[in-house]
Amino acid sequence: MHFALPPRKSSHPPPYARPQRLSTARRRQLQVVAALAASTVLLVIYLLTQLFSSSPGRPPPGTPEVVIVTVLDRTGMSDGYIEKIKENRNDYAARHGYATFFTSTTSYDLSGAPSSWSLIPSVRHAMTLYPHSTYFFSLSAHSLIMNPSLSLNTHILSPQRLESLMLKDKPVVPPDSVIKTFSHLKGDKIDLILTQDTEALCQGSFIVRQGDWARFFLDSWFDPLYRNYNFQKAEGHALEHVVQWHPTVLTKLALVPQRIMNAYNTLSPSQAGSDLYKDDDFVVRFAGCEVDSKRNCEQEMGGYYEKWRSTWRN
Repeated sequence: MHFALPPRKSSHPPPYARPQRLSTARRRQLQVVAALAASTVLLVIYLLTQLFSSSPGRPPPGTPEVVIVTVLDRTGMSDGYIEKIKENRNDYAARHGYATFFTSTTSYDLSGAPSSWSLIPSVRHAMTLYPHSTYFFSLSAHSLIMNPSLSLNTHILSPQRLESLMLKDKPVVPPDSVIKTFSHLKGDKIDLILTQDTEALCQGSFIVRQGDWARFFLDSWFDPLYRNYNFQKAEGHALEHVVQWHPTVLTKLALVPQRIMNAYNTLSPSQAGSDLYKDDDFVVRFAGCEVDSKRNCEQEMGGYYEKWRSTWRN
């Protein structure tokens, strides 16, 4: 039986067809399209980068330089009192392009510590919400900003101005602490600004600069060991301990005169005549009004609020 054999391949295959060459005009047209496509892709990548990230030196547009942090005791303050405090802070922030952050004493787990400790996590909370802002001004709810024409930058924060205000080689805790503020610090190296009255450091009005150091400081101050230690003045005495015995904190601290951002009204304790509020001062504070049964914070604020409103809101 014979089977059919497959056909033999030719030893002379047909020549390959040459592709037609693109014309010069067509080639240039494709090059232009490719360049436009590449430029579009690069532009989209750049815009997405700017939208979802920012360099440390260039915060996103619209970022407030300063955030004013106020902790409200909604169980102990009337609605009217709270609204007045908010009006005061919002008015000041709007004048200078700042932001405000209001929170509550019940917003944080204090593990049984007094509610006054809430001022520390409130600043940490604000830093999380405003990661690109530079400064955080923690101001007690028992205070009013009386001179809103003063921006924090020109009044306190610019390095030259801050250096002129800094109390150098001064006992950190009055009247005679052996630990003193450094005399060689420069204004641009400061990350924490505090005042003191005749007896203690004042945590009711302070400014901290955003950064790793600020987070370290706040976390150290809020350490559970301090919260459970039962300091007589709670977070106030804890602050004095941290500042005095941790050189890392002292090297970033500036003390400024009390009336610069923490002038007392006449009923506040631990007062000196030079530290009492005077016309055109930046802030008046009703220190201790919330813990003294003989005092009434809302009544003390009333006259100052009316003066502020008649001067700046009409």
